[in-house]
Amino acid sequence: MSVLDELPVVVVGAGPVGLAAAAHLHERGLPFLVLEAGDAAGAAVGQWGHVRVFSPWRYNIDPAARRLLDDAGWVAPDLEALPTGADLVADYLRPLAELPQLKPHLRYRARVEAISRLGFDRLRTAGREQAPFLIRLAGGEELLARAVIDASGTWGTPNVLGASGLPARGEKEAGAFLEHALPDVLGADRDSFAGRHTLVVGAGHSAANTLLSLAELATETPGTEVTWAIRSASPARTYGGGEADALPARGALGSRLRDHVDSGRVRLLTGFSVHALTPTDGRVAVVVRHVDGTNESITVDRIVAATGFRPDHAIAAELRLDLDPIMGATRALAPLIDPNEHSCGTVPPHGVDELAHPEPGYYAVGMKSYGRAPTFLMATGYEQVRSVVAALAGDWAAARDVQLDLPETGVCNSNPVDSTGSGGCCEPAPTTAAAGRGLATGISGGLLSAPLALVTLDAAGDGQTGGCCAG
Repeated sequence: MSVLDELPVVVVGAGPVGLAAAAHLHERGLPFLVLEAGDAAGAAVGQWGHVRVFSPWRYNIDPAARRLLDDAGWVAPDLEALPTGADLVADYLRPLAELPQLKPHLRYRARVEAISRLGFDRLRTAGREQAPFLIRLAGGEELLARAVIDASGTWGTPNVLGASGLPARGEKEAGAFLEHALPDVLGADRDSFAGRHTLVVGAGHSAANTLLSLAELATETPGTEVTWAIRSASPARTYGGGEADALPARGALGSRLRDHVDSGRVRLLTGFSVHALTPTDGRVAVVVRHVDGTNESITVDRIVAATGFRPDHAIAAELRLDLDPIMGATRALAPLIDPNEHSCGTVPPHGVDELAHPEPGYYAVGMKSYGRAPTFLMATGYEQVRSVVAALAGDWAAARDVQLDLPETGVCNSNPVDSTGSGGCCEPAPTTAAAGRGLATGISGGLLSAPLALVTLDAAGDGQTGGCCAG
């Protein structure tokens, strides 16, 4: 056994995919350590605990994790029920993290600042593969690892509000007026929105989720106004597949949003891109640039930037990564997840070969592995880590036997012409039940944890919301 083999595999992030990786590493008998920046497992999921995912429990539980929990006498939830983020944490992630097989190997408040090779910068080659990984924590502590599974997600790096991938002018200065994806409109954040005019920017499920909650709030609180702005000429992509969706909760999301727009409860602006923000008299003036080059201004009280997420590869800057220049995923994975070609449910099975970089032993998994593509499903992340861990154990036959059983979706396709620049199908969005059937929504990877399932807000109390990334 080499010195490297005696070192642990370090997993970054104790969210759903990070803990799934830990469960598979335990089953394979490989030493491991999970580093979580938050105070507990599922810290990022807890930030959208009020949101209900649109995929049922059966898509949200990793098989290896399930085996460990079952052995400990865990009482599984109804596999056809739709959990909230809080349910995922309380009924799955925290019990999993407390198992004696995993708990001693989890460290909290351990934020990874950088990953390199011991004694090697990115330029140096000779002997590189034999050098252990060096993980530096925010407090200065340094750890060594034989391999790194980066399941840190994207929750902490939302896209900017401005068009062209750049912040709008004044976006930083107007930060006090901005909310990012999935504020708790009907709960903890209610006072920020009640009786005020809110502009929601984005065409993904997180935008829809927030819009449904705001529409519900408007029926309860006079003076509450809701404006929805998208860059495309039509909201058809957001309205999605309706009854054709394999997840009923997700399909009903767009139908209900369309009803609010048609009734005037939600004002829709199309061909809209944010050019500049200017705080004025306790409100914020938003300068809009239309496709014909003309500008107009709208003044609101709050802005929800439901514009999706992007990966942050800064911690791996000294590693040799081969990233697709468009997607920010590995070059092998990028064409398989391109939202211009694939929905969440049509992404083909993929594993260690598609996730590998020129830096042997480093794998970004879960939502982070998808770069800017919004087509991630939690079940996809579980299969990713199963494959990666099998490869680390030397079982290449199992590593390359990748299989996925995903629900097809009618709402996750992006159109290269009719694009909003939003987070797309994996953004969480509120939805409610239709004909007594729960809606599904999806949320992308977490700030501190691995990718999440799609989620939605329980906007009207009569059902659940849903999204394409659930799972």
